[in-house]
Amino acid sequence: MHYPPETASIMLLARMVAMVKQAKDKGRWKKLFSQFCSRTANEEEEIVHKLIGDRFKGQLESLRHLFTDALYDDCLSQWFTREGFRSLFALVGTNGQGIGTSSLSQWVHGCDALELAAPLREELDSFIDQLYKDIERETGDFLNCEGSGLYILQSCCNHSCVPNAESSFPENNFLLHLTALQDIEAGEEICITYLDCCQRERSRHSRHRALRENYLFKCSCPKCESQAGDPDVSSEEEEEGDEGDAEAGAGAGAGANLEDEMTEV
Repeated sequence: MHYPPETASIMLLARMVAMVKQAKDKGRWKKLFSQFCSRTANEEEEIVHKLIGDRFKGQLESLRHLFTDALYDDCLSQWFTREGFRSLFALVGTNGQGIGTSSLSQWVHGCDALELAAPLREELDSFIDQLYKDIERETGDFLNCEGSGLYILQSCCNHSCVPNAESSFPENNFLLHLTALQDIEAGEEICITYLDCCQRERSRHSRHRALRENYLFKCSCPKCESQAGDPDVSSEEEEEGDEGDAEAGAGAGAGANLEDEMTEV
């Protein structure tokens, strides 16, 4: 099963509650989970986590009641209060790591490592692109995500839009590997990216919006600082602008052609 992120998050919440309820040392597990960031808002920046905002208020309250009916335990009473459940949901939303264990993904990585002549590389890349499109048409957009997990050490890593390390699952199971992308000096901070591949290539404004909504901070990494003078326009708006210009150009061309035809008549 390839669960979408929302389903994986809810299943992870249930797993957390079950682990504490079934543990002999419940305090140890509660302390363990308390190490993860669970802020629902950033008061300084006046940012609220998008999962906790008014848009999902009704669904979140319904989910809290369902969780309470099914899983309530006195030792976790704080988790089932309105504010406690919001914090718990923010914890999963902020720290939950999608676990990618797709064998297809491993095969594609192997293909990327092959040394091929330019025509063969182009042909292989084109085949892989089409393969993903065909599969996603049947399976949806979550082909490489089979769940969600919490990893204490990895959650300590800050974000950068130009990371020096990345998280991966090379053993095709739930074991997360943190791998350096470049030489890291002693004392240098290890940074990963909280954005997916597509988001990383978007405009500074689009990246900041995703980070504010999901992680409650404004990024000041070297890439963002170097793009500080860029216009505050999202990548989608930029694309729409380009399309609008193209349509306007097409319209102008059509008008010119029509004028020429009228002149000839």
